[in-house]
Amino acid sequence: MTGTLWAFSDLHIGHPQNRRLVETIRPTSDEDWLIVAGDVGETMADVAWALGLLGRRFAQVVWAPGNHELWTVAGDPCTLRGEERYRHLVEVCRQAGVASPEDPYPVWEGPGGPVVLAPLFVLYDYTFRPPGTATKEEGLALAHAAGVVCSDEYVLHPDPHPSRDAWCRARVAETEKRLSTELGDLPSVLINHFPLVRQPTKVLTQPEFAQWCGTELTADWHLRFRAEAVVYGHLHIPRTTHYDGVRFEEVSLGYPREQRRRGGLPRGALRQILPPPPPDTALW
Repeated sequence: MTGTLWAFSDLHIGHPQNRRLVETIRPTSDEDWLIVAGDVGETMADVAWALGLLGRRFAQVVWAPGNHELWTVAGDPCTLRGEERYRHLVEVCRQAGVASPEDPYPVWEGPGGPVVLAPLFVLYDYTFRPPGTATKEEGLALAHAAGVVCSDEYVLHPDPHPSRDAWCRARVAETEKRLSTELGDLPSVLINHFPLVRQPTKVLTQPEFAQWCGTELTADWHLRFRAEAVVYGHLHIPRTTHYDGVRFEEVSLGYPREQRRRGGLPRGALRQILPPPPPDTALW
């Protein structure tokens, strides 16, 4: 097998410019695979359109959900909430031939492999709290006072779980058990919309937002589960970093205004994950 394993996230195709950009995405060979690390769009129709398009073009697409796919917003004919919405998204993936966190982990056998690709869905639990706060309630109060409140508080419903952090803890326990039993002896590429470690959030200009960006419960997963790379998005700060010797790739497209502020996407919309790119080309 030849080909390249590519990745991107935070497509946000509700923005016409981003939708047009996604329409231009094509593989470089018939054996290219693509990771989509969440935030495709806010409506079920948009998610189905994008994953269907990409699923037809790439040999394999692997998707991990972002928070925006889980939103239940006005104007979306699909009014499912919480767990039911997530399960419906999984069915949308299966109809498009896209691997989700509920499917067997695919194995990349191309250059840089064999490597298990593990799409994850673990959410966040408010443990990335602002400095000086000791509880979720204190962190949220500080965020409200600063005017930095994630829209998830209003449109990402955890039903039937009592809270988003309770849903996160349930997903972490389920995912941890599966990773422990299904990876075998192969290294992994861990794929999650939110960063698995807190360090990437240290550069946020609004540190109060970090509490919607992950959980301390996954802080050692890149080591425990032998990650060759960790792919994530959500922060809209595309870059390559290393923690404990493991490569972390933040692969967000972001909103059009952010792309303009960065001067566009000089290395293209997709980030190469495997084979590992030369160090001087890893960053956008």
